[in-house]
Amino acid sequence: MVARFPASLRWSGGLLRASSSSPRRRGVSAMAGRGEEAQLGGFLEYMDRLRNYERSGVPRGAGTDSDDGFDLGRMRRLLRRLGDPHTHYPSVHIAGTKGKGSTAAFLSNIMREQGYRVGCYSSPHLLTIRERISVGQHGGPVSAASLRDLFDLAKESIDESIESENGSLTHFEVFTALSFLLFSRENVDVAIVEAGLGGARDATNVIRNSELAAAVITTVGKEHLAALGGSLQSIAVAKSGIIKEGRPVVIGGPFSTDIEQIIRDRAFLTQSPVISACDTGIRSITRGIGRDYAKPYQSCDIFVKISGDMPLYVELHDVKLQLLGDHQRQNAVTACCTALCLRELGWNVSDASIRAGLEKTQLPGRSQFLTQDEASVLGLDGASAILIDGAHTEASAKALSDVIKTVEPEGPVALIVGMASDKEHLAFAAQLLSGRRPDVVLLTETGIAGGTARSMPASSLRDIWTGAALGQGIECAGIGANPGDEAPTVNIDHLAPAAGTGKPAPMLIGCGAAPFSRDLIKAASRLLRRADGGGGAARGGLICVTGSMHMVAAVLQQLEQ
Repeated sequence: MVARFPASLRWSGGLLRASSSSPRRRGVSAMAGRGEEAQLGGFLEYMDRLRNYERSGVPRGAGTDSDDGFDLGRMRRLLRRLGDPHTHYPSVHIAGTKGKGSTAAFLSNIMREQGYRVGCYSSPHLLTIRERISVGQHGGPVSAASLRDLFDLAKESIDESIESENGSLTHFEVFTALSFLLFSRENVDVAIVEAGLGGARDATNVIRNSELAAAVITTVGKEHLAALGGSLQSIAVAKSGIIKEGRPVVIGGPFSTDIEQIIRDRAFLTQSPVISACDTGIRSITRGIGRDYAKPYQSCDIFVKISGDMPLYVELHDVKLQLLGDHQRQNAVTACCTALCLRELGWNVSDASIRAGLEKTQLPGRSQFLTQDEASVLGLDGASAILIDGAHTEASAKALSDVIKTVEPEGPVALIVGMASDKEHLAFAAQLLSGRRPDVVLLTETGIAGGTARSMPASSLRDIWTGAALGQGIECAGIGANPGDEAPTVNIDHLAPAAGTGKPAPMLIGCGAAPFSRDLIKAASRLLRRADGGGGAARGGLICVTGSMHMVAAVLQQLEQ
């Protein structure tokens, strides 16, 4: 099949460029009612029969470019049966340990603001698998009807591929192929594609240099260490596998010198221009925290002035980012550099579109504050702010700690934590305890990708957090097996420090009932008030639910009930 690009695109100097006369297209809303999910019954049952590594855990070495790595050949063969849909439009391919989802959202909104028809593919999802795909200018989840019709169209080819591959095709591979097919059928102007695991052997890494507008590598961290070779260096090699011959690569960072050199060495071999979001010509600062209808935002200045093979320039004052924290400001800068890179390649991307796209971006589960109405659904009176954040690595714990310190510098803080078993639990705990010391920590459990095989027992988490606290000289007081009970097993009223000692009260720590429920949030609210000597009723403090995107999903599911 001959590659089919939108008519607004043209080739110039070997680079795919967009005409400045590309028309604004009317986006189609993909949001639908709750009952829409019922239309996906047969599709979800079909997908549930496929091997799902998000549920079972990724095998050792699976993401490396080695004999143990995932077989990209079967992905290419599946796409060939579907007509190679990924070759029909230009793509921006984004990899990274953290930040790739936020960067993809920022960039997608920038391009939508400019009037382009955008396809965005990301993972994981929170409440519905439809969240992984968005098409058009709206940015919401693909409709159930569109996904069902697409599956009906492709099912025969998928069945044939599964049979020919002896059942080895995975859930992620099939769904990735369906997203590429939908983008082709919807005639998107550009696809923003987030890699799943690593980069080199990820199912998304079938995008060729002829279709790649730009590659983006946000960060390199230790997540999925075993699956990606066992070291930060091997992880960097895996992620740099998305760099393609002659196509620009934007790197986020900051990276250590040796990690950045690995990426730059790969770019040198492929003769790919490198744009760094940490270039000395870039300056970004947070001017302060404001509130819009009680929800916080950070006001930022972003200045980009890079010379060289791809000169980039923009100057944005007082950009109001709904995603909080220095890490999200850096993700915004990375997306900004990518948009400017596309502009240098000939795409029509205005400064106004960059600003509007950055400001409109919000993502469930990334430093998300619930509204008072949502708090009331959970049974709270709104006195305590509720923050949900899917942090689950040491780096993301540090970022979350900074956000907590910014938005709640003085009031009492409670953490509710549930995690998958394959994370760096001790490092995660140590980071959150090294910032604003929480008054209450409740450990719980939640399902991971619809199963419990990867759930970390709450009792094990309690032991880890107790050890991390003692290691930092934090005195702890256990509160029994079920802090949701009206009568905890210790008298919390007697845990306040003696007047005039200057010594903080012990940190309350205990296991919550499993699985996670709204009762645990209500228990945290009660414990916060009692730990604050009764004065918490006025201030309320902050309750943060974190440790996994699946924990975030559990909270959001409570709001749906």
